[in-house]
Amino acid sequence: MKDQFYDDGKQLPVMEEFYSIQGEGAQTGKAAYFIRLGGCDVGCNWCDVKESWDSGLHPMLKTDDVVSRILQCPAKAVVVTGGEPLLYDLTYLCRLLKKEGIKRYLETSGSETLKGEWDWICLSPKKNSPPDPLIFPYINELKVVIRTSDDFLWAEENATHCSPDCILSLQPEWSSRNEILPVIIDYILANPVWKTSLQAHKYMRIP
Repeated sequence: MKDQFYDDGKQLPVMEEFYSIQGEGAQTGKAAYFIRLGGCDVGCNWCDVKESWDSGLHPMLKTDDVVSRILQCPAKAVVVTGGEPLLYDLTYLCRLLKKEGIKRYLETSGSETLKGEWDWICLSPKKNSPPDPLIFPYINELKVVIRTSDDFLWAEENATHCSPDCILSLQPEWSSRNEILPVIIDYILANPVWKTSLQAHKYMRIP
């Protein structure tokens, strides 16, 4: 993936961009403009956007043009997701958005070095490509996807690196939700520092 970097961040491989409602984590229910970048160095087998993995399948768009479209929507918030968005230097994008008074939210696995200036960082760590330890002081939310009971140990391991005010969330993997959600509920009742995160956008049938 690294040979496809655009170091100045003035072009980015955009898989899709759209205006919708945030469906996961602490920001659930808020309107925002979403930018999904192509390219991923993690490759979870349960990923529901595998088409995002190959950055070469998605057009390189001018960051200025993307920001122009963002400015046309009423919400003053942008969620940058992927794929893995930290494969790219997002400093230029963040600078443009900050200048326009737009809040910047990042969804990342943390597998790459943190780049850009963010109002909110949601870290969703993956076992097969653990996060860069240097990201933990900067995150606002730890959101761990739970597929089996073994994943609770992974969640707790990552939580030990978080600040006391970091929001800790457990999210059922979508295809396993019927089986694992009751287990998550019981776990949170026994460990109330955690909260649930549900993929509400899928229940609402929106992007």
